[in-house]
Amino acid sequence: MENPGEQVQSASNHLQRRMRERRFLPLFTVVQFPNQDCKALTGDNGTCMSQYECKASGGISSGICANNFGVCCLFMVTCGQTSNRNGSYFVNKNYPAPNDETGSCQVTLRKAHPDVCQYRIDFIQFSLMGPEQVNHLCNSDQFLVSGSSPVPPICGKNTGSHIYVDAGDLGLPVMLTIITSGASFSRNWKMRISQIPCNSNMKAEDGCLQYYSGVSGQIKSFNYEPNSGLQLSNQDYTMCIRSERNFCSIQYSACPDLGNVKPFRISFHSNNVESPNDMGNRGFCIEYVQQPCTNNLVQYVNGNNNF
Repeated sequence: MENPGEQVQSASNHLQRRMRERRFLPLFTVVQFPNQDCKALTGDNGTCMSQYECKASGGISSGICANNFGVCCLFMVTCGQTSNRNGSYFVNKNYPAPNDETGSCQVTLRKAHPDVCQYRIDFIQFSLMGPEQVNHLCNSDQFLVSGSSPVPPICGKNTGSHIYVDAGDLGLPVMLTIITSGASFSRNWKMRISQIPCNSNMKAEDGCLQYYSGVSGQIKSFNYEPNSGLQLSNQDYTMCIRSERNFCSIQYSACPDLGNVKPFRISFHSNNVESPNDMGNRGFCIEYVQQPCTNNLVQYVNGNNNF
């Protein structure tokens, strides 16, 4: 039988051995956080990730998030690259410097998840050469979308505008192409690509190229500028407004007159260069305000107004 002194000594040796082993164990804590949206130092919207995950995914760290445990990760794609992440940006070569080269710049869009139904493309910056002045065709520069629902050619200045395109089948990509030609021009573009799930309230109705939300806002034609813009030819598309809850009608009015622009005007071309005094083909800007439901009106929630 072991005597008490030997028991105490054995226990002491065991404790000392455990303490020595503990000194060699690494002390660290694994912090997990969701990949939520974040605001980068540049002002862009990014995704909160660990620094390792951001670098491994090909992103750019810009600022911190998740109580300093993560970085705000930006994903930028340019000519010849593929975007398969929600919130990626399509930018011109050498961005943020402008690009005056001619040629074709194309990126491929692929779904990040099978449940993605649409891509929303916000034109954060969009400055291409405008249309020619006789028929208002985009002959020099063009923004084109292929592999999806029809999108008319777009050119000129369209910063602040947006479009929706169908994401299509999982195996078929959507292509965004910018073609530049003609004289030297300071072009730049930066487009945010949002992947819209099929069950999202931001999903546009079928056939809507543009989809506006909120109780008020402005709707503009592409390349709209009160003093110098030209309404593009061959534009055949639908602009939709989501009807907000407890609002039953919409009031439309012309935007403040900044250049004698005439809304709701149907005009024709005479195959001559437009006179500087003729403002009829500048495009249109319309303000809308949704009107609350009254007791004698039928209320609807999920309707849309298209024109």
